[in-house]
Amino acid sequence: MDARDKKRIKGECIKLLREAGCDESVVEHCIAVAELALKIARRHYDSVDEYQVFRGALLHDIGRARSHTANHGFVGGEIAKELGLEEPVVRIIQRHVGAGITAEEAKEKGLPSVNFIPETMEEKIVAHADNLIDGVRRTSIEDAIEGFKDKLGDAHPSIRRVRMLHEEVMGR
Repeated sequence: MDARDKKRIKGECIKLLREAGCDESVVEHCIAVAELALKIARRHYDSVDEYQVFRGALLHDIGRARSHTANHGFVGGEIAKELGLEEPVVRIIQRHVGAGITAEEAKEKGLPSVNFIPETMEEKIVAHADNLIDGVRRTSIEDAIEGFKDKLGDAHPSIRRVRMLHEEVMGR
């Protein structure tokens, strides 16, 4: 992806976020996540679709226009479908929360009993980049895990998934 493509995609996605009703803080967060996701994609993966990663990362929190709970990924996927976005980007948006949400966890949250665990490397990169950006600030995986523990408790299964996602995406 060259600089012209990046600028065009960024402009298109920011317009969609704003039209959906996202706050500027959400827009700025999405930009920060997209920049990190693109860096990760370029540094580690020759076969990753950079366009999909960048577009998906820029739009990953579009659901925050309507919800600020854990269901914002699902809500965002619904918005993305309404906008006619391509299916891989819809799935990135749906599956970016933490290290994903199992079908059982989704049901407990009042969502469709569907597996929202990231499957493709593009989905995994965006989910991981989102975990490493707090607002617009880059954070460590240790801080991210502590944040999840504070919200969910030390024993929540998503803590292990976040750690495993980090190891897979970052190759450690």
